[in-house]
Amino acid sequence: MPKVASLVWKNDHLELIDQTKLPLSFEVVQCTTYKEVADAIRTMKVRGAPAIGATAAFGVALGALELRAVPWAEFLSGMDKVFAELAATRPTAVNLFWALERMGKVVEDGKGIAPVNAVVDALVDEAELIAQEDIDTCHRIGEVGASVISSGAGVLTICNAGALATVDYGTALGVIRAAHSQGKDFHVYTPETRPFLQGSRLTAWELLEEGIPTTLITDSMAGCLMQAGKVQVVIVGADRIAANGDTANKIGTYAFSVLAKYHGIPFYVAAPLSTVDRGIASGRQIPIEERPAGEVTHICGHQIAPTGINVYNPAFDVTPAGLISGIITEAGMIVPPFGLHLEQAFASK
Repeated sequence: MPKVASLVWKNDHLELIDQTKLPLSFEVVQCTTYKEVADAIRTMKVRGAPAIGATAAFGVALGALELRAVPWAEFLSGMDKVFAELAATRPTAVNLFWALERMGKVVEDGKGIAPVNAVVDALVDEAELIAQEDIDTCHRIGEVGASVISSGAGVLTICNAGALATVDYGTALGVIRAAHSQGKDFHVYTPETRPFLQGSRLTAWELLEEGIPTTLITDSMAGCLMQAGKVQVVIVGADRIAANGDTANKIGTYAFSVLAKYHGIPFYVAAPLSTVDRGIASGRQIPIEERPAGEVTHICGHQIAPTGINVYNPAFDVTPAGLISGIITEAGMIVPPFGLHLEQAFASK
């Protein structure tokens, strides 16, 4: 089991690990209002698509708890504001909108039928269910994907798709955890993941905590490693997957997929079906978040670039489906053609 849980709900408040402080400091953020949850998502105290989704669900629950004693009309008006603020936090991770849609359905199902109190309780229950489902789903993803890692392999990942990016197990790191628990002897290469350094700050920390052999590299070293034969498989997470299998993930993922293709290395995406956006045909329709310039011009508060320099800072890029060997989901390994097989996976749920 992982030694961290990115979020914990207890006594009607949400506890989040402040991921901006890791690895030098382990601090917990207490969220007692939906506005505090929205701020935590916006400022990346919590990040990773599944974790954002579960966190947003608890944000809705907190908003509802604040409105527990008001009449239905006021409750609905207040909840509209809650949903709108949470939806505006980050645009790319589809799990955010998936979770908000599920929570919104609870409100719609109870509107005009149940007392406000009962709907509030149902919202809390639904948020807890979303979190538990994520735990179960990630364990299943690990079981499905562990076979792609062989003893003696070098495994390359990017960003953080571990316990910190989910509720407490991970997608890409869930696969790595599962393979490690099976006694396989392999080595993980962890790129630092500029500019926000989720690899060096978060993934390296998680793997060290669990005793999984890993080496930290800069992002630009991946090609050299592949050329030297040190990488046998690439496993990444996802923030949104289009209906055709095109996948948005942390900036740099696309470059790794091109390198993997050139070197004949299998490239896998590990993600729950909730990360698949069946409403968009291809990756061209995925909105790409652009982050503040200071994330590039500064590292840990220290300026490293000239004042006034122009900065381009997209948080994600899109890997075309043609570069992906398989998508590891709780429903099994999805292989090309992804459009057909993803639909079959949804039909079998």
